[in-house]
Amino acid sequence: MPLGGKIVYPHHKDFLARLTTKLVIISLLTLGLFSPRALARSTELESPSSPIYVLRVEGPIVPVTADYIQKGINKACEDRACLLILELSTPGGLYSSTQKIVESILNAPLPVVVHVCPAGAWAGSAGTFITIAAHVAAMAPGSRIGAAHPVAVGSEGEMPETHKQKITQDAAAWVRSIAEYRGRDPREAELAVLESKSFSDSEALKAKLIDLRANTREELLQQLEGRKIRLVSGQEITLKLADKPVHFLPMTSVQRLLLAISDPNLAYLLMTLGTLGLLVELYHPGAIFPGVVGGISLLLGLYALGTLEARFSGLLLLLLGLALMAAEVFVVSHGLLLGGGLLSFILGSILLFNESSFHGQLNLVLVAVTSLILASFLTFLLGAAIKAQRRKVTTGRESLIGARGVALTELRPEGIILVEGERWKAESLDEVDPGERVVVTGIEGLKLKVKKQVQNN
Repeated sequence: MPLGGKIVYPHHKDFLARLTTKLVIISLLTLGLFSPRALARSTELESPSSPIYVLRVEGPIVPVTADYIQKGINKACEDRACLLILELSTPGGLYSSTQKIVESILNAPLPVVVHVCPAGAWAGSAGTFITIAAHVAAMAPGSRIGAAHPVAVGSEGEMPETHKQKITQDAAAWVRSIAEYRGRDPREAELAVLESKSFSDSEALKAKLIDLRANTREELLQQLEGRKIRLVSGQEITLKLADKPVHFLPMTSVQRLLLAISDPNLAYLLMTLGTLGLLVELYHPGAIFPGVVGGISLLLGLYALGTLEARFSGLLLLLLGLALMAAEVFVVSHGLLLGGGLLSFILGSILLFNESSFHGQLNLVLVAVTSLILASFLTFLLGAAIKAQRRKVTTGRESLIGARGVALTELRPEGIILVEGERWKAESLDEVDPGERVVVTGIEGLKLKVKKQVQNN
């Protein structure tokens, strides 16, 4: 405190000594508690109940797959799991979804092990990036990895060579970066991208792309026991997995549904079913059920095609075909709109995907069969609609035209006739006597126009 314009200090020597002692004690405690070795020791002392989480991915890498893995990692962290195992078998997938998965694994606060299994499984294309990004990469005997050259899924037409080179070089740089970060051979990883090179499990181990081979999950856990792993935080931990509970985290019902419809052929069938349902509702308003089922199927099909990055031109042709076929209900084109819509739908089906994409083109047999069924069904609907339009009116006053009746009084030119059990005032150009039969030719207000019925000999 300032006194008389001066600052009064305590006995500086004693104060400095005490301060120095405290700083030394704090420094020693800090070094003892937070050194990497101490952190490793403290991490080893995990709760005996710390679980091991297992995720299973089979099929293409699509947005729902990325969502499943990201949520699985978050769930494992919330439950203080000691390890997460991702059992993988995939032919590849979307570049954007792969980036999200790799980013989640590289930044995971717990060890992530990718196991390409069972025997015969494949970590192709996108699976190569995911496997190399793991803290520990393992493969089952008989499995393979590689062929990670990027392809354009939804591009229109042939991609320019310069653009191809840019994408390929970017993917090569990315896989090198991941391999170097995980201590794996970047040159071998790069070959999987630049030359689409594939590796068997033994070749991948020899090329230092993976860390071990394991046939089963139990064998994998045995080989992981005591393994040291460095996390993204810089901490080095030693895996202690003996007697730890193993929890399998399956996909939710919604995730399984979205993954199932991510198959291009199933997505196409949903689009076709949706088209049929909406057309039935338009041709026969009030049916309700076909419209509801068709609307849901069409939306699910559009979602699936969107996640698969279908060609925009193919999708537009499909929607144009639907619009033209629906317009046939409101415009008399004698089947021209229906034929044009069907042709547009077929062309859109063929152009939806590139042959080089990871899921390939639609099955042409499927396209032919569904198009034939759609054409037959729409022809039937159109025929039924035309028949209904030409059908004779059976209700109301208009239904009396052409009806036959009997004159109750003479018609000169007006009188009373009996038609379908009702008495009507009628007018005839012919002279009609009571009891003679007449035919209704028209209606004028409440008076019928009739003529004498010609008797056949």
